[in-house]
Amino acid sequence: MSGNTDPIQPPKRQRCVVITGASSGIGRASADAFARMGWHVIGTGRDEERCRDAAGQIAAVAANDGRVDFLRGDFTEMRDVLRVACEIGALADHVDVLINNAGGVRDGQYRTSEGLEATFAANHLAPFLLTRELMPLLERAAGERPPGLVRVIAVSSAGHAACQGMRWYDLNMDTAFDANAAYCQAKLANLLFARELDRRVRDRGVISLAMHPGRVASNFASHADEKMQAWMAANASVSPEQPARTLVWLATAVELGGMGGRYFHELAEEQPAPQALDDAAAAKLWTESERMLDRILATTD
Repeated sequence: MSGNTDPIQPPKRQRCVVITGASSGIGRASADAFARMGWHVIGTGRDEERCRDAAGQIAAVAANDGRVDFLRGDFTEMRDVLRVACEIGALADHVDVLINNAGGVRDGQYRTSEGLEATFAANHLAPFLLTRELMPLLERAAGERPPGLVRVIAVSSAGHAACQGMRWYDLNMDTAFDANAAYCQAKLANLLFARELDRRVRDRGVISLAMHPGRVASNFASHADEKMQAWMAANASVSPEQPARTLVWLATAVELGGMGGRYFHELAEEQPAPQALDDAAAAKLWTESERMLDRILATTD
């Protein structure tokens, strides 16, 4: 008999992270960090030129055969979310971490081509739909890793506390619209979704976490009203790299594997407002979100 009888080890699988809103700000800083760790980074962004520039610059710092792909998509449009999800499936056969970061605040009431209020669409329904569509890829990754290492992370906001509860009679804010109230409701929806998602998928090896990034020096408020932009300009802010450190920690820290459904800020757990811990509201929001998407997608097939 010859030679080496040691069993042949399969090649180490490259980890894959999907980051929405990755062409600038927190998402861009997070994508940069994952690329430096040698991950396969799939980023999304609204602007084609910014996506192209980000892809090139992040790929230039990628280490250990790190791979970078960028997809352009308008996350106020659910059809675009479905297209992006399909394109992600063509780029990767598994997803270890999904970071639902894209979102923002608007300066008024905008309706999408599908009849949705743009703030609720981009900040809540888009991540809800993208997560649903990518769940088979997340579960495939979970089947190959110890429990709790495959994660879905929601970027929410302390602004969720300003919303006393979901506007069940009018989630789409068809009446009595207020731009900042719409944003705060969407950020509360992020936390309720993260909570209900964790309840539903934890047993499949996937956990759901949420975080508050703080006031960040980015283009977050570029479409906000003058009052919001003035408030952002007048108050101290942190660089995108600071909350990106928390996002990378939430994505990779082994000790967080049993802490699904939790809310974090600056590398530490925080207690969200009581309305974000309402399990009945979380379950109801899931049902209402499914109903809204079913109605929209039934008319766009």
